[in-house]
Amino acid sequence: MKGPIRNHVAIERDFPLRLLELTLPTPEENLALDEALLDEAEASGEPRETLRLWEPAGPLVVVGRSSQLAAEVQEERCRELAIPILRRSSGGAAIVTGPGCLMYALVLSLEIRPALRAIDAAHHFVLGAIAGALQRQGVAAEHRGTSDLTLGNRKFSGNSVRVRREHLLYHGTLLYDFPLERIADCLRMPPRQPDYRDGRVHEQFVTNLPLSRDTLRHALVEAWPLEGTYAHWPHKRVAALVASKYSQPEWKLF
Repeated sequence: MKGPIRNHVAIERDFPLRLLELTLPTPEENLALDEALLDEAEASGEPRETLRLWEPAGPLVVVGRSSQLAAEVQEERCRELAIPILRRSSGGAAIVTGPGCLMYALVLSLEIRPALRAIDAAHHFVLGAIAGALQRQGVAAEHRGTSDLTLGNRKFSGNSVRVRREHLLYHGTLLYDFPLERIADCLRMPPRQPDYRDGRVHEQFVTNLPLSRDTLRHALVEAWPLEGTYAHWPHKRVAALVASKYSQPEWKLF
């Protein structure tokens, strides 16, 4: 895919897309907040859209909702390095994140954007917007595979989606100053690989964006027609999700 990527889903709306820049103290709370924003939107009875940006304070492995831990994660090595392993509410493969990896989450309305009920359309829309914003910063970003963003044939962003009745959660990673050797420490070769990977090991497949955090943050904010910040995030729902899910052994794997 060459040249600027354009979105084909209308962005006009009667409800604002709000910005929330918030990293909570623990991995459990941070994963819970993404899900809580989706739950809150579903319960609101109206379109409710949010862009959240955050960055973990320490290294963290996050596996997909249906991921097989033994097939995707170097579990013993993570234990040696005291790197937590948690499960997220969306699908996809395991990822490693931490300082130097900017995380984002989008809650989007399916009433405003009904075309996004098709998962391929959701990938194309969100990743097209991000790639276009990065291209405007002089970075030749492309959407490749199902849900990757790349520079040439090297990946810097992995993404996943969860669809509910009236909203979807689309979230992912953006590597900009991450110690790439940590990926091989924590993850096995994935059981499912895009064709363009061509069997390459992590060190040959993954790269950092050549941008500062501030420039990357600016690009993400520029990618969406934001209308204000989000001050009253769902504290109680986050606490409930941590207690009932993200602190439990099925979700907090180490």
